[in-house]
Amino acid sequence: MLPTFASAKRSGRSLKSIVRVLEEYAHPKYAGTWDNVGLLIEPTEAKTVKHILLTNDLTEEVMQEALKLKTDMIISYHPPIFKALKSICTNNWKERIVARCLENRIALYSPHTALDAIEGGVNDWLASALDIADSTPIQATFGPSIGPGRLCDLKSKINLQDAVHRVKKHCELHNVLVAFPSDSNGEIRTVAVCAGSGASILAGTKADLYLTGEMSHHEVLDAIHQGSHVILTNHSNSERGYLRDVYAAKIREALDDDVEVVFSKNDDDPLVTM
Repeated sequence: MLPTFASAKRSGRSLKSIVRVLEEYAHPKYAGTWDNVGLLIEPTEAKTVKHILLTNDLTEEVMQEALKLKTDMIISYHPPIFKALKSICTNNWKERIVARCLENRIALYSPHTALDAIEGGVNDWLASALDIADSTPIQATFGPSIGPGRLCDLKSKINLQDAVHRVKKHCELHNVLVAFPSDSNGEIRTVAVCAGSGASILAGTKADLYLTGEMSHHEVLDAIHQGSHVILTNHSNSERGYLRDVYAAKIREALDDDVEVVFSKNDDDPLVTM
C-alpha cells in the first residue's frame, strides 16, 4: 500500500516541531519515574514528517503496517524500548522492531504514563464512562489535576450492572471481568480509576468500585475484601479508545493538519474471550 494521496499533498512538519507539540500536550516530566517516554528513536538525518501512525502497542503486525504505509513516525503509547537493550538482533521481536525503525528512518515516540497523568488524558477519558461529579488524582504528584489515577464521585449512585453496561459501551466491549464483595449491595457512589495495570495505584484507595484494565488474582481478592467492586476491561482496552478518538484528533489539530495522523488497523488487545 502506498501513502495516501492526502498525505502526499500535506506540507509536513519537522520531527523536532512535532516532538515539541507532543511534549506541550503531555510533558515527559509527568510520567512515572520508572517509565521510558519521549522520543525513543531519532533518524540521524533530519526529515520532514508527513505521516504518523498511532498505536497502543508497536507489535510486529503494526510495524508491517507502518512499512506498507511508508510512515515517517510512529507514536506508540506503550514504549517498545523499556528495558535496556544489550543488542539489536533478529532473534527477539522487540529488537526486530527497533531494527526496522532504524533501517527505514522511522522516528519513534512514546507518551505512556505522561498521557495518563494529565488533565483530559487517558484516566479522565476512562472515568468519563460513568457520570462523574468531580475527580481528583489518586496521587496528585504534579498539582491538583495532574497525577496517576483518578478518585471520582458520581453525580448520583448507580448499581453495579449499570456501571458494567456503561463501561462496556464506552470501551466498545462485549465482555468485562467483574468481582464484588460477598456482602455487596451493588451500590456505586465512588470510583477509583487507573487505565492499564492499575493495582499499584489503586491499592488501599477507598472506593465502591475499582475500574482498571488488569489486576492479578490476589490483587482482586485484596480489593473485594476491603469492600470494593472491580471491573477489568483487559489492559489495552482501557486505553485504546482515548488514543484513537481523542489523542489522534488532538495531534491533528495541533499540527494544523499538516501531517496525516492515522490509528493502526492492526492494533488490538492480545486477549480475546472465546
